[in-house]
Amino acid sequence: MTEILIQNADTVLTMDDDRRVLHGADVLIRGGEIAAVGQGLQTGGEVVSGRGCVLTPGLVNTHHHLYQNLTRAVPGAQDALLFGWLQRLYPIWARFTPDEMFVSAQLGLAELALSGCTLSSDHLYLYPNGSRLEDTIHAAREIGLRFHPTRGAMSIGESDGGLPPDSLVENESAILDDMIRVVDGFHDASEGSMCRVGLAPCSPFSVSRELMRDAALLARDKGVMLHTHLAENDEDIAYSQEKFGCRPGQYAEELGWTGDDVWHAHCVKLDAQEIDLFSRTRTGVAHCPCSNCRLGSGIAPVRAMRDAGVPVGLGVDGSASNDMATLSAEARQAMLLQRVANGADAMSAYEALEIATRGGADVLGRPDCGRLEPGKRADVAIWDTTGVASSGSWDPAALLLAGPIQVKHLFVEGRQIVRNGEVTTLDLPRLLERHRSLARKLIED
Repeated sequence: MTEILIQNADTVLTMDDDRRVLHGADVLIRGGEIAAVGQGLQTGGEVVSGRGCVLTPGLVNTHHHLYQNLTRAVPGAQDALLFGWLQRLYPIWARFTPDEMFVSAQLGLAELALSGCTLSSDHLYLYPNGSRLEDTIHAAREIGLRFHPTRGAMSIGESDGGLPPDSLVENESAILDDMIRVVDGFHDASEGSMCRVGLAPCSPFSVSRELMRDAALLARDKGVMLHTHLAENDEDIAYSQEKFGCRPGQYAEELGWTGDDVWHAHCVKLDAQEIDLFSRTRTGVAHCPCSNCRLGSGIAPVRAMRDAGVPVGLGVDGSASNDMATLSAEARQAMLLQRVANGADAMSAYEALEIATRGGADVLGRPDCGRLEPGKRADVAIWDTTGVASSGSWDPAALLLAGPIQVKHLFVEGRQIVRNGEVTTLDLPRLLERHRSLARKLIED
């Protein structure tokens, strides 16, 4: 079995149960697992120097829309609020084919990998022109990132009072049938799985009450997780109160959308009662600070959520609403926003990094990830702290205060995905040219 020894790292942030921080330490990878963490470890396999570096678990992205990588900084959407932003972009997305889906996913995952991400979820809720969830699954398989795609859906189009054009909505019976197909075909529940599938109706304002309930029942029957957008901004709250006569948290609870097998994106506008509900039920939250700022949605009450015991992870959100997918920068933004809202001592760099690693893994139901300790998966990010970004830092391990936003090396399941700042598993220049060609076609059309 292949062994790799990451030797003599300046600092190892384990994120284990004791939150140990080790200095001058080694991490031994055997196959796809962490075999040992400590000083003076030996191997007959490959040795990777950790000198001048900080080691962390791979970062975990709990919310994304990878297909949006072809629609960044679109005029007319750059300064719009959520609902207007959607109305500008839906007609463009309606022209996508499986090729756009695959190329967008590959480039988005490459961007995540360079920012230290080893495990990413994705929320794909529209399927124009023959697109299918496996377009993204195949993209993740080729690059080698651990993947948690979710089969999203929209069923209420413009003619029924919804936001999306009718061409992008689906029949609810067909949605449920395809959910069964992708779970049966691609979900792997085993420890160390490289692909788990979730079910994810897009939002309470784009599907019916019946589909929300049916998706929850199906997910429990299949043993998979549930995901959707919730309480994202003031418009979202107003819609819920007008259409459902209650706040989003109450609506979610009524339809079976709480529990440790559920995580909701954004939750910017959760009130104290909803935070208590999520705490009691262990319902997870994907916090997307940059997107929330970009769309003017507000600052999510992450400090209150964490203090109450709500599981919180980070998400970059879609590339059309961020418009970047740099997870390390997302962690820094999460820390800074909580300080803006609650004071300079509201969140440390270490806590924000914990949310980005162990926190996200727990939200996605992956206690086998997000930690550097024996028996956990060999997902390791190695950060070079000898460069300009860390120069003058008295605490190089405080990466989010003064440190690089791109990794030097990245391992997923013991396989090196990034080496010396370059993705090893695909031809990135060729992919970029293909991506530019597709983007030009969309703009010209």
